Amino acid sequence: MTNLITYETLFEILQKEKARKELQKLDEDFNSSFIRYLDEKTSILNSQKSKDSIFSNEVQKTEKQVDNIRRIIKDLYERRERKIVEAALFSARNPKKIQQMESAMLQEEKDLLEKLTMNLSNSRELILNNLLVGKKPELKEREIAKEENVLVKFVSAVPKFIGIDNNTYGPFEREDISSLPIQISIILINKKRAEKIEIE
Repeated sequence: MTNLITYETLFEILQKEKARKELQKLDEDFNSSFIRYLDEKTSILNSQKSKDSIFSNEVQKTEKQVDNIRRIIKDLYERRERKIVEAALFSARNPKKIQQMESAMLQEEKDLLEKLTMNLSNSRELILNNLLVGKKPELKEREIAKEENVLVKFVSAVPKFIGIDNNTYGPFEREDISSLPIQISIILINKKRAEKIEIE
């Protein structure tokens, strides 16, 4: 996929997202490219508005296109958002089976998936797992969340990544041990990438 965004390519991207169940791969710079494209169209519109009224038809045409561009990006975002929410549900239930979908996500979408997965996994443990053993659901943060950092041991290699705190971590090799923020540790543990080290 090229970095160049046009009305036609944007429409095509939306149609592919509509037609396929899987999250479609976007260029890493898609958001930046879209912003540049929208800025260009908005600048053209402002320039047309500043000229004589003989260009009123052109102004209306450009206004309509800018509105359509915004509708397309909103529709695209909401369709991808829905797929990510479904992926978070799936990831909370099957932590090992989400890696392929992550490869099609923009970094902002990966961050969203991590946060959703963490919250759903926590809720699943505090509510469902307690119900399954005949206990009243807990509506408080679990024990791990009371600590500032968590010491974990990696059970598989993890490439460098940006955490939900926007800091860069890794890369980590199998058997590496690291002290990481609570939320990041929970995600890695839920995905079976790492195990918590209990300190007696």
